[in-house]
Order: sequence, then structure tokens, then C-alpha cells
Amino acid sequence: MPDRQPSSSRRKFFAGAATVGAAAAVATLPRMAPADAVVAEVARVAPEKGGGYYVSDHVKQYYKTTQL
Repeated sequence: MPDRQPSSSRRKFFAGAATVGAAAAVATLPRMAPADAVVAEVARVAPEKGGGYYVSDHVKQYYKTTQL
């Protein structure tokens, strides 16, 4: 029995499906914060006696989403 190659239309279908899947994955990625905001978060120094928890804008937004 000879080895059959997949038809070119089938190859095009799977290549197109992979392209659409990759585009959908990129579209759903979260937006990155501006570099200035990232530097500001890194620049904070932890307290000497431990802890270090503070309510940032990110945490405030989370708390808003949990309210009923």
C-alpha cells in the first residue's frame, strides 16, 4: 500500500486553524502595565520588621470585584 500524502486543502485547513488559534491567544493576553508603573512597584522597600503588605490600586480593584 503506497504512503498517501495529505491533500493540500487539508494542510491549508490545519495551517489556517493554527493561525486563527494563535491570533485568538494573542488577543486574549492581558495588557502590560507601562514601564513607569512597574518601576514604581519595584522601588518600594519592605519594612524592617516584616510585613510589607499595602493596599495598592491593584488590590483596591480586586476588593471592588469581590463586593456583592
